[in-house]
Amino acid sequence: MYREGPALGIPGAVRWTSVSRGDGPVRVLPDGCLDLLWSSRSGLLVAGPDRTAHLSVSVPGERWVGLRLPPGTGPAVFGVPADELRDQRVPLADLWGRAAAHLADRVAAAGAPVAAVLEEVARGRLRAAGGPDPLGARVAARLAAGATVAATAAEVGLGARALHRRSQLLFGYGPKTLARILRMRRALDLAGAGTPLAEVAVLAGYADQAHLTREVRELAGVPPTRLLPPAGS
Repeated sequence: MYREGPALGIPGAVRWTSVSRGDGPVRVLPDGCLDLLWSSRSGLLVAGPDRTAHLSVSVPGERWVGLRLPPGTGPAVFGVPADELRDQRVPLADLWGRAAAHLADRVAAAGAPVAAVLEEVARGRLRAAGGPDPLGARVAARLAAGATVAATAAEVGLGARALHRRSQLLFGYGPKTLARILRMRRALDLAGAGTPLAEVAVLAGYADQAHLTREVRELAGVPPTRLLPPAGS
């Protein structure tokens, strides 16, 4: 069981909850985001930005609560560059020390839902950091809309090397990788809405359907047909 909705006070952030049925790994696709996580078994964790799909394994009945921060926002909340967390799941205590222990105590004693506590803490840290670097939202928005890396660099007033360096800090990888990931997400959204894959390839900017299939397999580990809901569902 998985549910999600908008987080309060953090533009673009998503709160989500799930309860594991314990029927095998869950494939979590890369999205350029960092997540603040709470697990009923593992406690507080940080999910770094993935370059390829992460296979999450839970025990039956394990509860998860997550706050998914939009691309470029996580470093301001967690206080570390995104590339230091790339492809990792780490205990929050490794980053926040005593502050993580205090948050764990609040979660354990919370009368409010866990998600509300996580959001409150994230909002506070974001304010203390002066907000996210505005470059992150600008770059992610342009790449998500299908702009090339060169056009994006020109629009934000950075050279190719400077954009790559800033992207590593904000997203955990360079703009070319982020563009591939965001294009895959856009393609899967179109396909999930019922658009035929051949048409999806054209709309999302792939050379053809075979190119779409190769890209999705490289990033997600399976072809796009494995990621779509069954017909009629």
